[in-house]
Amino acid sequence: MTTSSTVARARVLVVGRSPSVLEGAVEALRADGFDADATNQFGRVLDDYDARAVDVLVFGGMVPADAKERLRDAFSDRNPKVTVVQGLAGIAGLIAAQVRAATSPGAPAVVYDPDARAVTFALDTAAHVVVEAWWAVSMTPPEPTSASLRVLDARLEAGAHTVPLPDDVPSVASFAAVMVGRSTAVLVVGPMPRAVTQLAPRTGADSSLPPVRAVSTGARVAD
Repeated sequence: MTTSSTVARARVLVVGRSPSVLEGAVEALRADGFDADATNQFGRVLDDYDARAVDVLVFGGMVPADAKERLRDAFSDRNPKVTVVQGLAGIAGLIAAQVRAATSPGAPAVVYDPDARAVTFALDTAAHVVVEAWWAVSMTPPEPTSASLRVLDARLEAGAHTVPLPDDVPSVASFAAVMVGRSTAVLVVGPMPRAVTQLAPRTGADSSLPPVRAVSTGARVAD
């Protein structure tokens, strides 16, 4: 779903690790109208991209903690208006949804009810609503795989609504987004397993993860 023209021109930089996820996220964001690029060259981010021109900085979960802290501080110093988003999982469509949520006006108040396995929300007026779900299929680095399902795509009347999630959506490493008009809200349905989150390296010197193909879309030297 494309955001408003003002938001759609936002400049997004995704810093992550998985080549396929990074390239997929750029494709999804550009399809939404964002000016998006991505890189896994952690030591070259400030050389290849102008922090002053980035509106939204997204970090993947496998970015080394020291690199993340260094880049967050550097971007904030050079561009205090930058919005920093921590990616919930290595899923391209989910990353795009998180960027929409971070930049869209008036995100809807949405709640996930784990007992009913349903998303609930209320509309003040009739609106077009899309509910989409994503979940991890394989969480093995460096190339995780995922699946997605459009659960709802319809115009709903004003009032309270409950949208059950199908059994296809698991209770672990799963997420949902509710898009009401130009606004987006993202929910965690099932958290990432601790065994996966513990793989995140603390420093760039950590070589426990397998090597990856270099990705640096649209790289350019900063002024």
